[in-house]
Amino acid sequence: MNKTNNTIVLTGGGTAGHVMPNINLSPSLHKHFDKIIYIGSNNGIEKELVKNKTDYIFEEITTVKLDRNKILKNLAIPFKLSKGKSEAEKLLKKYNPSIVFSKGGYVGLPVVMAAKKLNIPVVCHESDITMGLANKLAKKYATKICTNFESTAKENGKKCKHTGMPVNLSKLTKAEAKQKLNITTNKPILLVVGGSLGAKAINNFIEKNIDELLKEFFIIHITGKGNSSNIKKSGYKQIEFSNDMWTIYKAADFAISRAGANTIVELLANQILTVFIPLPKAASRGDQIQNAAYLENCNLAKSIPQNSLTINHLLSSLKYLKDNKSQIKNAIKNADFSDGTNKIMEIILQEKAHD
Repeated sequence: MNKTNNTIVLTGGGTAGHVMPNINLSPSLHKHFDKIIYIGSNNGIEKELVKNKTDYIFEEITTVKLDRNKILKNLAIPFKLSKGKSEAEKLLKKYNPSIVFSKGGYVGLPVVMAAKKLNIPVVCHESDITMGLANKLAKKYATKICTNFESTAKENGKKCKHTGMPVNLSKLTKAEAKQKLNITTNKPILLVVGGSLGAKAINNFIEKNIDELLKEFFIIHITGKGNSSNIKKSGYKQIEFSNDMWTIYKAADFAISRAGANTIVELLANQILTVFIPLPKAASRGDQIQNAAYLENCNLAKSIPQNSLTINHLLSSLKYLKDNKSQIKNAIKNADFSDGTNKIMEIILQEKAHD
């Protein structure tokens, strides 16, 4: 296939963690590509996040996700994957891109497979310490794999290169961010975030213990889509989902969060002292548990298993972060959670040059 068109295809979805890094690359991509195509699913969050971006063309394909709790449902995977691959192949022939960049997740796999068949170079990105299933499968089709953590690159062969994550840092000051959010408080600001889809267990915990937390903190609570409640209290600001998390990060001092890799990087890049409550193994492949354990072992954050979460445990962890603020922030700085956009772009342009 002759790839003379100066077009890039982006893919990845299911959660904002598979979409926002792609969006964060946009300003740099526009400097080198005339057209950006986003291939996603028809029911994933990627469609909602991309649909209002006039500089993207959004296309849909059939996708299928492994369900670890419903084995019979997984029997349809080969058929839906084949259909998605066929649909992706048609789109790639239509737009004739010079490269595909996949942020992983079940959405990206059929696109990566189709690209390989058409001899289109593929760059993937892995956010977690251990490679997810989709990227494990995509690895043999990819030209290069960028990683968020250095250890991931070392453990997965020559195709992998440590780049970090693309991060969009706000240029506002903390005071400007608070003003933009209409927050006037002298209390430290505690951000509670469970990822783009929310975290029911964390939301319920906050609702149960809100009065105790409000004694010390002003709370910004990102509940996730469709998870809002009727709580109205002084010092408590509830938001379902925000397209301007960068302003919220700039305002926050502390955070309670799931341990998805994208959120980790965003929080630590903004020097926010965080207690991570990883998604339990029963509800995931265990990647968040590994992410959180790594951060705590490096003294970059505190971690509490969901089944051990109590208000006393949480307050004790927040106090540890507060008492060791300088040491932890210095460790975060040395761990280099800076913006990885330039390193990722360098690889994309290198691989594009090989077409």
